[in-house]
Amino acid sequence: MHILIVDDHPLVCSALETTLRAAFGCRVMQAHAASDAFRLVESCDAIELVLLDLKLPDAEGFDALRQLRQRAPRLPILVVSGLEDARLVQLVRSYGAMGFLNKKATATQITDAVTSVMAGETVFDDIEDDEVEKRERSAHIAKAICSLTPQQQTVLRMLGEGLLNKQIAYELSISESTVKTHVSAILTKLEVSSRMQAVLIAQGGVFDQAPWLIGRSGEAAAPASK
Repeated sequence: MHILIVDDHPLVCSALETTLRAAFGCRVMQAHAASDAFRLVESCDAIELVLLDLKLPDAEGFDALRQLRQRAPRLPILVVSGLEDARLVQLVRSYGAMGFLNKKATATQITDAVTSVMAGETVFDDIEDDEVEKRERSAHIAKAICSLTPQQQTVLRMLGEGLLNKQIAYELSISESTVKTHVSAILTKLEVSSRMQAVLIAQGGVFDQAPWLIGRSGEAAAPASK
């Protein structure tokens, strides 16, 4: 068995490799960037499974997962992430991954997941949210969204649509550095630590539930009168 681990943290790769070698006696390859993963997948037909971290230095959001799926449609992909959210798991599944595994998983959980995926099964543990906590979190997010400037709301919506910084800059006729400044401010106001978490919030239906919040032009609109 040949397994490819795609993660930009060498210690994480080493820990996963040790676990996989001990459990399966397999050959393990490592890639610390999406571009390296693409090259290995296209040049090595022996790879039977990819363990993929979503957060890579040269890929934004789900780009690496989407491109791997396009380049190798039949290659099983098991996403291994430090983030764990019901919406994230749903999106990972929709983009064609065979499973989702949290980085806090034990060696037994890792080997069980790999065994299941290699047997053609999917591995998606349901993440249940307490309804009260869910409502409180939604209210907190809505308040944070309202604290964004109109331009920041536009950028957040575009992040949710999967646009890269350079695409956002082009659409809004601003520089990439300005986009990065907006993204940094968005993360601070939403109280999240990564772009991925902001994308999940944007894709969580907040704009569908309150479409008056923002338009693509960046101008805030008033709620429709009743």
